[in-house]
Amino acid sequence: MEPILFYKMTGSGNDFVVIDNRSGSFCADAPKCRDFVVQVCRRKLSVGADGVIFIENDPECDFRWRFFNADGSEAEMCGNGARCAARFAFLTGIVTERDLRFRTLAGIIRAHVDGRRVKVQMTDPFDFQGAIPLEAAGRSVTVDFINTGVPHAVCFLPQEPELEQLDVAGMGRAVRYHERFQPAGTNANFVAVLGRDRLRIRTYERGVEDETLACGTGSIAAALTAHERGLVDVPVRVVTQGGETLTIHFDRMGPGEYRNVFLEGEARVAYEGRLWQETL
Repeated sequence: MEPILFYKMTGSGNDFVVIDNRSGSFCADAPKCRDFVVQVCRRKLSVGADGVIFIENDPECDFRWRFFNADGSEAEMCGNGARCAARFAFLTGIVTERDLRFRTLAGIIRAHVDGRRVKVQMTDPFDFQGAIPLEAAGRSVTVDFINTGVPHAVCFLPQEPELEQLDVAGMGRAVRYHERFQPAGTNANFVAVLGRDRLRIRTYERGVEDETLACGTGSIAAALTAHERGLVDVPVRVVTQGGETLTIHFDRMGPGEYRNVFLEGEARVAYEGRLWQETL
């Protein structure tokens, strides 16, 4: 196999391998492709990433993406990945306009690229459920739930120090696999309120199966559920575990109902490379 050209990109600490697959070299529906993703995402043994993004042709939009988590599972949506995909398409000439549209399994996403900053309009969130009591990792917790393209449970902690000391891997895994959210499972977010315009978040991501430095759809879920509780005003700035800040804009239409949801932040290119067969 010829070496594969790819970009390594990061969105607020979420890192991705991005591949131009408009030629159809990879069949994203094939088990072999999923094995490829798992191998590529291995840290220290290959490129290492939270996920792989394939950019493909679409008859109606500027392009279509296929997004795979590090465990080889395909996800409907990834907010930080969406920002990276949009900037990749602009940088490589797949699109020539700064305003673009692309198709995901969650629906059509609109994006605006302004240098390293990318603002994406997300699909409408749904299935809000407030104050769900759970027993997880030996603790009684209360979470809110909302689907922001993918499912998210959000647990608010009283103070930031408690958030910093939390075993996110252990508690996150317990919430992610809790029977309340089966069979699909959920992402798990732990949040502290820093002010009327600011949250601090840590996220355990389904598919990565560990804490990540950032999660765009999780940051949106945190902002929406915090607003539903009356804790924050719009826009909401969410400080991620990676230290970067994502800005969330939205309109509240009614109880648990939100529209015009935008995720804004930087999408950076780490490097361009070629992947050799010997690392797969």
